[in-house]
Amino acid sequence: MTSLVYLGLASNQLWGEIPYDVGDKLPNLLGFNFCFNKFTGKIPGSLHNLTNIQIIRMAHNLLEGTVPPGLGNLPFLKMYNIGFNKIVGSGDEGLSFITSLTNSTRLNFLAFDGNQFEGEIPESIGNLSNVLSKLYMGGNRFYGKIPTSIGRLRSLTLLNLSYNSISGEILTEIGQLQELQSLDLAGNQISGSIPNTLGNLKKLNQIDLSGNELASEIPTSFGNFQNLLSIDLSNNKLNGNIPKEILSLSSLTTIVNLSKNFLDGTLPEEIGMLGNVVTIDLSANGLSGNLPNSFKNCKSLEKLLMANNKFSGPIPNILAELKGLEVLDLSSNKLSGSIPSDLQNLRALRSLNLTFNNLEGVVPREGIFRHTSMVHLEGNPKLCLHLGCENSSSHGRRRIIIYIIVAIIAIIAGCFLIFWLIIVRKGKAKPIGVSTLFKHSPQMISYDELRRATGNFSHENLIGSGSFGSVYKGYLREGISVAVKVLDIESTGTWKSFFAECEALRNTRHRNLVKLITSCSSLDFKNMEFLALVYEFLGNGSLGDWIHGERKNEHGNGLNFLERLNIAIDIASALDYLHNDCEVPIVHCDLKPGNILLDEDMTAKVGDFGLARSLLERIGNQSSISSTHVLKGSIGYIPPEYGLGEKPSTAGDVYSFGVMLLEIFTGMSPTHESFAGEVSLVKWVESNFPKNAQQVLDRELRQLMMSSESQTIQLHDCLITIIESVGLSCTTESPGGRIDIREALRRLKNAQKILLKRRQPNEKAMN
Repeated sequence: MTSLVYLGLASNQLWGEIPYDVGDKLPNLLGFNFCFNKFTGKIPGSLHNLTNIQIIRMAHNLLEGTVPPGLGNLPFLKMYNIGFNKIVGSGDEGLSFITSLTNSTRLNFLAFDGNQFEGEIPESIGNLSNVLSKLYMGGNRFYGKIPTSIGRLRSLTLLNLSYNSISGEILTEIGQLQELQSLDLAGNQISGSIPNTLGNLKKLNQIDLSGNELASEIPTSFGNFQNLLSIDLSNNKLNGNIPKEILSLSSLTTIVNLSKNFLDGTLPEEIGMLGNVVTIDLSANGLSGNLPNSFKNCKSLEKLLMANNKFSGPIPNILAELKGLEVLDLSSNKLSGSIPSDLQNLRALRSLNLTFNNLEGVVPREGIFRHTSMVHLEGNPKLCLHLGCENSSSHGRRRIIIYIIVAIIAIIAGCFLIFWLIIVRKGKAKPIGVSTLFKHSPQMISYDELRRATGNFSHENLIGSGSFGSVYKGYLREGISVAVKVLDIESTGTWKSFFAECEALRNTRHRNLVKLITSCSSLDFKNMEFLALVYEFLGNGSLGDWIHGERKNEHGNGLNFLERLNIAIDIASALDYLHNDCEVPIVHCDLKPGNILLDEDMTAKVGDFGLARSLLERIGNQSSISSTHVLKGSIGYIPPEYGLGEKPSTAGDVYSFGVMLLEIFTGMSPTHESFAGEVSLVKWVESNFPKNAQQVLDRELRQLMMSSESQTIQLHDCLITIIESVGLSCTTESPGGRIDIREALRRLKNAQKILLKRRQPNEKAMN
């Protein structure tokens, strides 16, 4: 294709090396885009033969090696993007391609961020094209000072030098880049003061200087940024007052982050002028005084983070006017007075942290205060959790009585512990279990205890990972084994998953549900948010491991027929409880073998309620969730109506259960490569039933059925009931045509009774 002028292959799954002679075979090529693939190998050296090329885009691949010389022979080049690969280069020779690009006088876009370039930024950077608009160099290993020549790139609208090891001070010459709209110097070792000349960048809409060692006051000249959308100066050593000029920038809409500095003084009333900003983070400074009432004007605010300061006085009632507020953190201050009762009217609020203040009075009981996992009030000893606070004398007497009772209980517990240890040493005691330790009330578990329990979250203790985090096996006090699910804070939807799981499991009790022992919402040793859920540990892994042969019993066999049926009954029992016996019905929304765990006795327990939702309305015989139309579940198990925008319902759970039931007995995953297009696990089973029933049966079960004629007849009749009467009846296209989970459970139990009644005492295949 010698006449080809443009080749676009972006955003695919292509791998292998880019042909080395691409520059020879396509002489008329003016541009190509290979971004977001899996190409390996080196950048073809023949590219320098494409003398008319204008666009080279190879970002987000696995390319390695050095940049080939000769790019200076590309006079028409406008865009050169090789970011986010594994390309290396150090010293004058390794970075010579920057110098060679100075001959590309039409270069407008240059990106080589996210690679492994190392060394000082060459002075020749300032000789690049005078029309260069965007320069991405972040995420490499550049060190030393920013060259003064960078001030000559007067057409720059974006400069990104973030996450390198650049030191020295911010150049005053950067103030000469008056077309600049985005300045990102985050994550370096830049020190000194912020130059006033940055105020000359009047077109700036984003500035990020976070994660450096800047030590000065914030320049008042920042008030010139009339087009600024976001500002992040966090994690530095900035001091002094917060300039009113910054808080007067009504253009700010995304984030104002001044956290983790040494700022002091009071918070100006001008903060109310940030009426369009979504996040304000002023935590970990030395700010003092009252919280200003002007916060009521920040109508777009979703996150207000003011922790670890010296704020005093009451919590303003006006915060209840911020209807979109989702996170409010006022912890570790000196706030006093009562908690405004109007905060319980904030419907969007999902996290409220008021710990370690001097608050007192009655804690509100409605709204977010009904969800103990969302509200943190520790360190406020004068708060009352009752309808009213008793008078001081009565309270004092009761407190003395409580102290006496606690002391007696502690003495008894100590004696019991000593007695238990003596018996254990004699080898006569059974190991203490999770249910015994946590029988009466949830235990508070700190980050440090979980860290030690899991060996500092070591890879050796990792037992699984998913979309919201990783699960580790751990050992709490007295050697009790637990499963610790550490949630990924950066993952989208993590907080919703955390709250959903806490909400779903906090009032549920059933032998076939994984027991949630407690949760931990804290800060790790790096002062980063840490979320974890602590469950009982189930030693026989997941149902998926057993179905697909990754686990076997001590004799090397997988699950037999009766074991699979018993597991199906356990799962259906759990769903029946969630759908019909909870005060508010609960939809699991993500039923699949990987979320079914087995204990030492092979009892199945349903876990992972990260997508679960409580049902608030009922339509006909099926319950339906009244929140958003969001596709929930895992591919292969999602009912067809969810893909059409229907709300999650108990009928949706029934469909997922039916798919899983078919998988249990066929051994075939609904995502197996055999199923594509119109062919699905359900369609495949339907096409073979009942005529070729044994053909869909798991191979191991088929061999057991063929071992004797009597077994074959009994198991065949039972199989028809399970697959046709339950599995296929749960997976009909129409939600209204499916049986409910209680009827499915009844039919499975009938099949179990028939099987147990007919089996011969010496037939092990069914036992």
